[in-house]
Amino acid sequence: MNKILNLLGLAKKAGKLEVGEEPTGAAARAKDARLLLIASDAADNSFRRLRHFADAGACLYAKLPCTKDELGRAVGRTSCAMVAVTDIGFAEAVAGKLAEEDAARYSELAEKLSIKAQRAMQRRKEQEQHEKNLRTGKRKVSAKEEKTEELQSREEKKPKAGIRKSRSRKEREKMRREGEKRENAKRFANARPVKHGKGSVKREKNDKIQHMEV
Repeated sequence: MNKILNLLGLAKKAGKLEVGEEPTGAAARAKDARLLLIASDAADNSFRRLRHFADAGACLYAKLPCTKDELGRAVGRTSCAMVAVTDIGFAEAVAGKLAEEDAARYSELAEKLSIKAQRAMQRRKEQEQHEKNLRTGKRKVSAKEEKTEELQSREEKKPKAGIRKSRSRKEREKMRREGEKRENAKRFANARPVKHGKGSVKREKNDKIQHMEV
């Protein structure tokens, strides 16, 4: 229990703890409270008001295993019935210490505050990134704009239309010539070789005909 009271004392010194019924209610209504805590010997009316504050501020609450006098000494008062933790980090730490002492009673509270702390951290990172973008002149890019930029990047990597057309023409001309060579090679594959000049087949035949006529 001393660890929990020490944490509440540190939160008070850091300005993250509201002490007393009225400050606790004001923090809850302003949506600044993260965890409302009440002493074990507080009156029933005080506990009902605490639940009303929690509903108004949409925050969690719990009953501490300590008396009003013990809670008061931890936060610098003679007696205190309820307090409000306004920092999610302190609230998560207090809930964790409560769960260590009584898991059956406080484990669900600790789990919920752990989830809230993670979400708060994520929002804080997004806010810091947003502020950084504002300083550097950048802005948040939507999913649609990101997809458009990706398509533009792909188009820029492609060769320009004029160069692509010129290369294609040359390649087609080269392929056409190679095709003609292959067709000609197939066409004359079985043809007899042609002899030119003296000794050719055609000339020998003509000489023979002329000799017979004489």
